Amino acid sequence: MAKNKADPYTVEVGDTDDMKGHLKKIGGSRSDAFNNTVVNQAIASLWTANSDAETLSKQHTATVAGMLGIAPQDELEGMLAAQLFASHNAAMECYRRAMHKDQQYEVRQGLLNQAGKLSRTYTSLLEALNKHRGKGQQKVTVEHVHVHEGGQAIVGTVSHTGGGGAGKKEEQPHAQQISHASVTPLRSENPDRKAMPVTSDAERTMQDARREKSRCS
Repeated sequence: MAKNKADPYTVEVGDTDDMKGHLKKIGGSRSDAFNNTVVNQAIASLWTANSDAETLSKQHTATVAGMLGIAPQDELEGMLAAQLFASHNAAMECYRRAMHKDQQYEVRQGLLNQAGKLSRTYTSLLEALNKHRGKGQQKVTVEHVHVHEGGQAIVGTVSHTGGGGAGKKEEQPHAQQISHASVTPLRSENPDRKAMPVTSDAERTMQDARREKSRCS
């Protein structure tokens, strides 16, 4: 027997049978009472005035399938999912009525304006859902940087100059410079003379110029 609305009654939360979460995939809650309520709210937002039994069944099935596709993970996501369906259904109904061939111009304009507001509401709800799920920002963290022998690691900002010239390196406190390769000494045109030393970063033993002159004399 249905209870009189005026009669007080007790609401039990955390009942073992209710908290089994059989419908969690469509409502996001462990409470099947919550999940059932949310999905029925989404179904109630459908325009079914001209739907026959077969069409009505397909509409209900599509709504449940949509809730499964959104896959709410908690109660907040479940409510957002239901509101997404409600705003979508209302917007599409406004668009449908605005496109009726006998619709008056003023009424059509009002319906299109209302449909635009509902579409923006839908977008706001979608952004709120993505933000709640952590999709609004993406953070990339580099844990390790490996530099092989002979390579060069640059830490900091590197700015490039125009005209295809060499880039200017800034803020490189940990840069590793590539060691210079050995340079072969240049030979003089006179084969009797010794090789000329070439400047490089490697340490070389310089000959005493005066001693070499005395030997030649």
